[in-house]
Amino acid sequence: MAAEPLLVVEDDRDIARVVELNLTDLGHEVVWTPSGEEGLELALSGRFALVVLDLMLPDLDGLELCRALRSRRPEVLVLMLTARSSEVDRVVGLELGADDYLGKPFGVRELQARVKALLRRRRDAATAERSPETLTKGELDIDVRAREVRLAGEIVHLTAREFDLLVQFARNPGRVYSRAQLLDLVWGQGFDGFEHTVNSHINRLRGKIEPDPAQPRYIHTVWGVGYKFVDPGA
Repeated sequence: MAAEPLLVVEDDRDIARVVELNLTDLGHEVVWTPSGEEGLELALSGRFALVVLDLMLPDLDGLELCRALRSRRPEVLVLMLTARSSEVDRVVGLELGADDYLGKPFGVRELQARVKALLRRRRDAATAERSPETLTKGELDIDVRAREVRLAGEIVHLTAREFDLLVQFARNPGRVYSRAQLLDLVWGQGFDGFEHTVNSHINRLRGKIEPDPAQPRYIHTVWGVGYKFVDPGA
């Protein structure tokens, strides 16, 4: 199987060249642009499996690009490049839907490992979903293979992470998960993320599937522990 094409959106030519060379070494076709606006246009084309996205761009910054991409192409993976000292930017980037981040300066082996891990998790998920499976929970119908969710018959547009969270919950109703467990199960073991990111993703997920997010029907908070999924039809 041919390696997936990748997009690099980075205005520093030297950094972009390093990224391009090392991802090409993994067998990927790599397209580079220094422009956030052009990067968004390319990312929205549906051609690329993953975008390596610099946070600071001269025309459209990485956070805005990530926000726009998530709203229209939630299936595209995003690896965000940030200043290593900028924890706030990393948190905001993850909350906007970035799948992982890499602090500058970074090692080329770490870059390759992060990209391979993101693409491998997506392929593993696709393999697990080849058998038809539909989870029906109350008014929610979750088509795992098609990665499609309907609420009372209406399509609900979820990001890849939101969908994976929902499936993890719906397959295990009543099980209480800590935030750290959800990071391991949904983002992957060893993910260097923030537990606050889980809260943000669940809040957005509730906003899309709950009739009243302030009084959730499906995803309940277990105070001092984490979250659990309640099947209204059980």
